[in-house]
This record gives sequence, structure tokens and C-alpha cells, in this order.
Amino acid sequence: MFSYSDYKEIINIIKESGRGCNFRQAQARDKFIIMRHDVEFSVDRAFALSKLELSMDFTSTYFFQWTNNSYNILSKKNMDMIKYMHERGHVIGLHFALNGLTDMELVRKKILQEIHVLSEMIGVEITEFSIHRPSADVLRENIKFPGIINAYQDEFFTFSENVTESTPLHVKYISDAKHRWNYGTPDAATLLENDRVQILTHPYSWTKKGYDNLENFRTLIQERNEELMDTIDNECKHFASVRDLL
Repeated sequence: MFSYSDYKEIINIIKESGRGCNFRQAQARDKFIIMRHDVEFSVDRAFALSKLELSMDFTSTYFFQWTNNSYNILSKKNMDMIKYMHERGHVIGLHFALNGLTDMELVRKKILQEIHVLSEMIGVEITEFSIHRPSADVLRENIKFPGIINAYQDEFFTFSENVTESTPLHVKYISDAKHRWNYGTPDAATLLENDRVQILTHPYSWTKKGYDNLENFRTLIQERNEELMDTIDNECKHFASVRDLL
């Protein structure tokens, strides 16, 4: 589970269905399957997943955080990867972190601010956003702006106070949060029996080999440690004398 071969199976189902599209395209369709990625912890893993998609002639939507302690979206390396993805057809959006905000007017204001700043800094027009760990209040708010798409607005997501198996869903939502499939699995039966589907993945969960939860975090931390060490090595000449001792 969560290997690249598993992911390819999902993409093949979407392609064969003829329903695959991005959020903006879905607005003009009665049937759709949207593939969305919220990028946590690693731009590198998101970039690798995006290249896998491109190798299958498939594009999707990637949402990046502006206020994230795990990666710097404005580093040259990360901006180069994001621009590469955008130039080849992937949609780039903002993954907005509430950071404790509960005032809905302030939430709306901050979303627009971050969209503007992100657009200016990476040189890509941002017109879509998703919300990181959205509260029920935010989902209930059904935030909409002219010309801007919210991945959780009612066209693409069904909010219910108490979802059960019998709850009617305008859109079937499937997520790999917590390194497991939630609300169903993206197999052929599930994807084809629902007219409207949104799939959310977190690229840090996906690797070539496909790991369980423990090993996935272990390899992720190792990758990030190596990146930090390479960064220090490039900036500090005196690091070379101690690197092998660490």
C-alpha cells in the first residue's frame, strides 16, 4: 500500500473512466474524479509523485503551505520544482493553515493575503486553495471567492454534521490521511459507482517501495536530515570536518 505501483493503479482507473479532471474543469461536468495533493513535510516527495503522474500523461492539483515549519516554499530548489510542475500542466494552489484562527472574516482575509503573496513570490497565478486540517466551522462556512476555488466548497465536497453510511453525498470524498484510506478506497468499484469523486493524498505517504506508517516516517526523517546536512555543508566550509562524525 502507498507504493508507486499502487498509485499507478489508481491513475489507470481514473484515466480509463474518462472522468479525470481538475477542479476548474469539474465545474462544467456532471461526472468527475479530481486528484488533489496537500503537501506536508516534503516538496521532494510531491515533486517525485508529480513526475510519476507526468510519465503517465496525467496531471493533478498540488497545494503547498506558506506557513510550514518543515519546508521553505521560497527556497530556490523548491521554487524550481514547483515551477517545473506548473509548466508541465499541474495546477499549483495554496494549502492554507488556520494556525488557530477561528474568526471567519479573518480567515477569509488571510487566505486572500497568502494567495496574493504566493502568486507574487513564485511567479505563478494562484487561484485555488485547500485548508489544512479544516475545522467543522470552516467546512460549514463553505468559503467562496470570485474566481477562486476552494477544494472544500460544496461543488467538490459534501459537509455533514454527522456522516454515516446512509448520508447522501453529492461528492464522494476519499483521503489517505494518517497513512490509511478513509471514507472508502480508490478502487474501480468505488470510483465508478459515484458520479463525483474527490481524492486527497499527502505525497509524503507515497514512495517507490511503499512503507508502513513507521517505516514511512523513518525514511522521511532520514531524507529531511540529509537535506539539512547538505544545506549546512554548502553554507559552512567548517562543517566538512565534522560531518562524518554526526
